[in-house]
Amino acid sequence: MTNGNPPSPPPLPSRAGGPPPLPTGPGSPQDVPPPKGSFPIDPDTLPEPIREEILKPDPVAIDTASDELKDGANHCPKCGSTDIKQRPGTDKLICLFCRNEWTSQRVEEQYGLGAGLDELEGTIVASGAKDIAADASAMMSFKCPGCGAEVTVNTENAMTARCHWCRHVLGVNEQIANGAVPDAVLPFHIKKDDAIARIRQFAGKRQFFALKAFKQQFTPENVIGVYLPYMIVDAKASSDVAGEGEIETRRYTVGSGNNKSTRYDADVYQVRRHVDYTVDDLPMESSSNRGNLDTRRNTNNIINTILPFDTKNAVKWNASFLSGYSSEKRDMDVEELRPRLEDQLMSIARAEVELSVGQYDRGVRWQEEALKVHGSRWVAMYLPVWLYSYHQPGSNGGMLHYIAVNGRTGETMGSIPIQQWKLLLVALTLGTFLETIVIWFMS
Repeated sequence: MTNGNPPSPPPLPSRAGGPPPLPTGPGSPQDVPPPKGSFPIDPDTLPEPIREEILKPDPVAIDTASDELKDGANHCPKCGSTDIKQRPGTDKLICLFCRNEWTSQRVEEQYGLGAGLDELEGTIVASGAKDIAADASAMMSFKCPGCGAEVTVNTENAMTARCHWCRHVLGVNEQIANGAVPDAVLPFHIKKDDAIARIRQFAGKRQFFALKAFKQQFTPENVIGVYLPYMIVDAKASSDVAGEGEIETRRYTVGSGNNKSTRYDADVYQVRRHVDYTVDDLPMESSSNRGNLDTRRNTNNIINTILPFDTKNAVKWNASFLSGYSSEKRDMDVEELRPRLEDQLMSIARAEVELSVGQYDRGVRWQEEALKVHGSRWVAMYLPVWLYSYHQPGSNGGMLHYIAVNGRTGETMGSIPIQQWKLLLVALTLGTFLETIVIWFMS
């Protein structure tokens, strides 16, 4: 005898070795997620960009940390003093107490960074180039090994500090998570007096057009030696380009008088090129401020004109090289810089194929481009630059001008604020002179 309700269905049998099947039928849950891990995603079913991202190997790390420097003190190997600086004009360190000198090992030799370009696969990141922790502080505190006092270093612009009690010198040598400590440093060779002379000479040649206020306030003695943060990248890549090339077959003139024009006949060819190549020590700015090339407000692009640096001679990181200099901390990670790397690699590929299309005398118009980066290696490095800056007042914050000197080679380039009326006057005068010469020849 029943009470009018339908009988309950028998329980569903469990599958051997797994969870019971989900209930089905009227009233059963319709949005119950599957047990975690029971239905793995098949990468082959995903779209190409996502599939490639999932299947690519995790970055491989190269450990460049200096265990012997983690206490914040760099000791002279002869007397143990911490009062150490770079010997000007060399890659050596000198103890200011006993005058002992020694040379740091080149980072390329110590970690084999100059080899294996043809074998690069995936992404290899040195420990100083790892991602910056979002909550990392720029302020670092150390306990002085000499007297126990707390010494603070602001890594935004300095990497060394002297204990105000015992004059012990401490430096930020441990590779902390705020991006302040790179893998390597390329020491200054050009001394300050030399940099001042080069900046004075550069500005002196352009004084006629220079803004009056700039000439009055020009004090090259205020030049600052600064270490700028870069990523030095090795890469193995291949590129394909395709487009149309034209070879001129005939040139002729049509019309007469003012309506005369020159016309061309050309054969058009489909052009395709493939190139495999490696790139060694490509420098990329890793500071977003310095990489901001807004020519309406700053002249940061000046820094690119004093390249290249002899990065092969960079030595293993030691904060003592920064004693007496300023520095800028990087704030960009590898993935943020990757699009810029790909743009530069594509530019290199175009240059590589240029020599193979010389027969197309009317030029080649590339319509399709493809790039494959097979492997890359990233090393964080400080590069030396002497900088003189001048802020020109104006709308939208004005313009920040720089004169820069390569701290290794002495290459100098800069931007000078000019008086527009002088430039216009010279242009008008020159134009009038040329017009006079043309009339004289025609008469």
